[in-house]
Amino acid sequence: MAKAKTGTFQLTERLTIPPGGARVSAVVDIASYVDVGDRQGLMIHSVDYIYQGTTASTTLAQTFGAGSEPMIQVLDLNRSDLVFANDRALISSGVLRYEVNGGFSNEADLFPDNFGKTGRITVNDSLYVQGKCATIAAGEALNITAVITASIVTLSQKDFMAIAIQSTAADN
Repeated sequence: MAKAKTGTFQLTERLTIPPGGARVSAVVDIASYVDVGDRQGLMIHSVDYIYQGTTASTTLAQTFGAGSEPMIQVLDLNRSDLVFANDRALISSGVLRYEVNGGFSNEADLFPDNFGKTGRITVNDSLYVQGKCATIAAGEALNITAVITASIVTLSQKDFMAIAIQSTAADN
C-alpha cells in the first residue's frame, strides 16, 4: 500500500490550558510532508502525550489542586470541540484522570495511541491538536505536549484517492 520515503521522525505541539474549562487548540502544519502530485502522505505511527504543570518543575497535583480530568485529541480535520471515537478525523485521543487521594489513571482511553506497522495515513495539510480541562487551580495552567511519531510515504494512485475520499467524507 505505502512505500516509505523517510525513516520515522517526531512532530511535537504543546497546548497550554488555562483554568476555566475552555477548549484550546493548535495547528501543526504538515503541508510540506504531503504532496498530491507525488501521491505523498504522512503516516502516523504513534501519538504520546506528556502532561506537565504551569512550569516544567510544577507538580500536576499543584496544577490541578483538586480532582481533574484533562482531555486531548489529535485530528486531521478542524472540529469545533472534542469528538467521539467514531469520528473519522480523529487520529488520537488521551484522557488523564487525577484523583486527590487516588493518584493518576488514563481512564478507558487508548493511551498512547500506537498504530503498529500499518500506521494511520493522512493526506491533509494540517493536524489539529485540541484539549481542555475543567479543573485547574487558580493561577496555574496545564501544559500537554502531543508527540507524534510519523514518516513520509508514497501511495499508489488508488490508495491515495481512497484516503483523500475518506478524508473528504469525514468532513461532512
